Amino acid sequence: MIRLDEAQYRKVKKLTRRLCANNDGGCCLLLDDGDPCVCVQAISFSLLCRYFREAVLPADRELCADIMRQHDTRKKCELCGKPFHARSNRAKYCDACAVLAARRMACERKRRERERNAKTKLQVTV
Repeated sequence: MIRLDEAQYRKVKKLTRRLCANNDGGCCLLLDDGDPCVCVQAISFSLLCRYFREAVLPADRELCADIMRQHDTRKKCELCGKPFHARSNRAKYCDACAVLAARRMACERKRRERERNAKTKLQVTV
């Protein structure tokens, strides 16, 4: 969950009132099930609304960069050091380096296997 400071909260609240297509006089149309419901993004110090995060926030590039800089979920590749978006919590390499790393590990695994086989052949013949 992305937390906002006071200045960011004020800017987010202004953006919500001014640009959000789902904001109708302070009420959220997405949450409206017959009774008016207050827009959660306008009253919270967290970025809760996915619509706001994906459609409204990019309109203010400085605010978006400031908020997303704090909440960067990218990992660094162990081979090249470039940041990448991990598809799982175990990912260590970017897409380009993953192929090279898999090939390198396969070669290492085969080398160890051949060494083990060579040792067992020596033990059998002796």
